[in-house]
Amino acid sequence: MYKYADFDEVFVRARAAQFRGQVERRINGSLTEDEFRPLRLMNGLYLQLHAYMLRVAIPYGTLSADQMRQLAMIADRWDKGYGHFTTRQNIQYNWPKLPDVPDMIDALADVQMHAIQTSGNTIRNVTADHFAGAAADEIEDPRPVAELIRQWSTDHPEFQFLPRKFKIAITGSPNDRAVTRAHDIGLRMVRGGSGAIGFEVIVGGGLGRTPMVGQVIRPFLKKEDLLPYLEAIVSVYNLMGRRDNKYKARIKITVFENGIEAFRAAVEERFKAVRAEFSGVDQEMLKGIEAQFAPPAFRIAPEDGYTAARKADPVFRAWADTNLSAHRAPGYAIVTVSLKAHGDTPGDATSSQMRLLADLADRYGHGELRISHEQNVILPHVHKSDLPMLHAALKGNGLATANVGLVSDIIACPGMDYCALATARSIPVAQEIATHFQSIGLEQAIGQLKIKISGCINACGHHHVGHIGILGLDRAGVENYQITLGGDHTEKATIGDKVGPGFAYDQVVPAIERLLRAYLAVRLDQSETFIEAFRRLGPAPFKVALYPEEAARDAA
Repeated sequence: MYKYADFDEVFVRARAAQFRGQVERRINGSLTEDEFRPLRLMNGLYLQLHAYMLRVAIPYGTLSADQMRQLAMIADRWDKGYGHFTTRQNIQYNWPKLPDVPDMIDALADVQMHAIQTSGNTIRNVTADHFAGAAADEIEDPRPVAELIRQWSTDHPEFQFLPRKFKIAITGSPNDRAVTRAHDIGLRMVRGGSGAIGFEVIVGGGLGRTPMVGQVIRPFLKKEDLLPYLEAIVSVYNLMGRRDNKYKARIKITVFENGIEAFRAAVEERFKAVRAEFSGVDQEMLKGIEAQFAPPAFRIAPEDGYTAARKADPVFRAWADTNLSAHRAPGYAIVTVSLKAHGDTPGDATSSQMRLLADLADRYGHGELRISHEQNVILPHVHKSDLPMLHAALKGNGLATANVGLVSDIIACPGMDYCALATARSIPVAQEIATHFQSIGLEQAIGQLKIKISGCINACGHHHVGHIGILGLDRAGVENYQITLGGDHTEKATIGDKVGPGFAYDQVVPAIERLLRAYLAVRLDQSETFIEAFRRLGPAPFKVALYPEEAARDAA
């Protein structure tokens, strides 16, 4: 993984020192809160419902074991002993005190981390496939390119005051695990006709108030053209994007209002001018970055212990069936560690859990960890012979929940428990759904399902692309939850459809149970997933299940 160059070290330390001075001036009254606000947001510090919140960048979701230990230390020393992993592959600390934040940022710099551009109208943390560099279906590891984009976009002088925040995601696999079509720019590595690797470039995706699936602006872009093409896209958006209405300021609205053809023409024209300014230094930089992402020294060893454990231990077998994914190296597996134990807050990890995961990464996983946009932690390189010992260690510390991709593996934003923008609670709804389906014994029978919950229209919980999406709103001071069906976050990205009126807080779990019992009754067989059944049948049978009284009135 990438190690800071001297320039990175100097830059991050200088920003930390600068922010320390700004915090001191806020505390002594030299800066008002209005004056301090843009300065703190440039450094990832928000003011939430109850306290400040510090959002720390985890570039393209990759962490070393030492970095994870430092995150644990920060949680213990300056917060409440836990952190929250987000759908942007960041970690958030929800309870820092303002005088402590400069020390937190210095501690991050000690392990080559920072909170720069995790807020503001600028290019945010570049996210990537959480299986990058390990996945069996991968064309190429996209993380070196993500690192190049990070370096290009950090403190880019032209893009610090964009019309609105800007998000880029990249995947190196045909199976999209990075939600590229729901980003301002999505990049998918593809092979051209000659076999050369380039990018399908997607623009204008995004969720929130006006959800849209991104459109292909270039079906194939050569690697060496990537940075100038990104520069062209963001430059055009910076000029064309709306600044009169923040709800219409995202690039998705720019593309929609002008049309993809007109937007493409403007980008291509700008690209011609920008391309000449790139002398090839960026490609030399990329070569140096790629060298730092060389795969670890995979070992060759028998898998007998893994095979025996699968046969002898049904608990281990259930975990292996749900939490392991195919690795590109023979004898290895990708391990997803669920942060969704039934009843827990999705995405939260205690400091002790972080330290355990760091230790296990060192012992069994070549010292690497990943954070997924689905709010779980990944050990990307584990030999199968080590899996029984790894599972035992996870099980002994409450981290061996065998539910990845199931009902209880829910994406949820912090909602009204923390967020100043939220209009309803998200966390309790996720907890109640998870514990309910565990208690009635239907989770395994239901199988693969993506439930995503947001506590407001900003859609930080990605509800629009959930197979079942839940959006919490305020209706005359009362929480009301809309349900959408048929969303998809993969390469088949689809915005879910609202199927009817919302539900009161205490009606949500019964509604989801009716919905999923209806699915079990109509699916062709156990292999047909919820989303496959929905695509085959459409919304009608599921709407009947959600609104039985309305269906009865119609029938009468």
